[in-house]
Amino acid sequence: MKKIAILTSGGDSPGMNPAIRAVVRTCIYNNVQIFGVKFGYDGLIKGNLFEMNVSSVADIIQKGGTMLGSARSKEFMTEEGLKKAINTLKIFGIEGLIVLGGDGTFRGANILSKNGIKTIAIPCTIDNDMGYTDYTIGFFTSINTVTDAITKLRDTSSSHGRANILEVMGRKCGDIALYSGISGGAESIIVPEMELDLEKICNKIISGRKRGKLHHIIVLTEGILSPYELKKQIEAKTNIDTRVTVLGHIQRGGTPSSFDRIMASQMGSKAVKLLLEDKTDLALAFKNNEIVSVPISKAVSIKREFNKNLYEIADELSI
Repeated sequence: MKKIAILTSGGDSPGMNPAIRAVVRTCIYNNVQIFGVKFGYDGLIKGNLFEMNVSSVADIIQKGGTMLGSARSKEFMTEEGLKKAINTLKIFGIEGLIVLGGDGTFRGANILSKNGIKTIAIPCTIDNDMGYTDYTIGFFTSINTVTDAITKLRDTSSSHGRANILEVMGRKCGDIALYSGISGGAESIIVPEMELDLEKICNKIISGRKRGKLHHIIVLTEGILSPYELKKQIEAKTNIDTRVTVLGHIQRGGTPSSFDRIMASQMGSKAVKLLLEDKTDLALAFKNNEIVSVPISKAVSIKREFNKNLYEIADELSI
């Protein structure tokens, strides 16, 4: 294999740049030409490729986001769009493709593989919502960001004797709320995997106030209910001033953590070596402290298993 391309697709996550760096330098070390695709599958359709070298990835290991740019492409999911993408790869003589992203990105890689393009996928999403791997690249960096926000909110909440609802990302996966809630010492954690018990939350707020506790941090996964509606319900039941903070895309940015940089570097290197072994249609995973690979079709079909034990520990520690 003489030519490999790399793209990032879907939502960005901290750690994509370290993974790109590892792919580029592993390719060059093995005398393989490496091409970057700008703005994901859309860039593939439009032929927005450029050759990369060692200097292309200098000074990016510590940067969040993705130097290649990312975008969601509806056109790629059409037959015509797919044909354009494959044609671009043929024109450039690309023999293997490495894609970074989440579930949607993986499905695109699977389609390309079925159409004869050797493809390897690397899991990059802050949501940690891919069940085939223990962790995804970017997840722990986002946890650090949310934990820092919880710490700051506790300071101001204590000063004013308030409760504070912190809405975090995650969609249908509550891992960001769960892990940041544990590390930040939140009193209540609301996730889609567990039934919301408003009475329990309010009783905990009142109980804490009676023993002199001046704050109560509630971490809420987005999409379960409006944080502003939750605020109204809590204030009505407790008569305690409650504020709302929505972190939004702040959780996607920032310097990647050491863990994310190391995992990304391992996966980037492994992805290139799998292509050099003529492997295809594989997704990399972090399992039991090792980098392993599974078929992409299997990777997108395994449902994330919520860590109920960790959730129960959080409840026990927040009395």
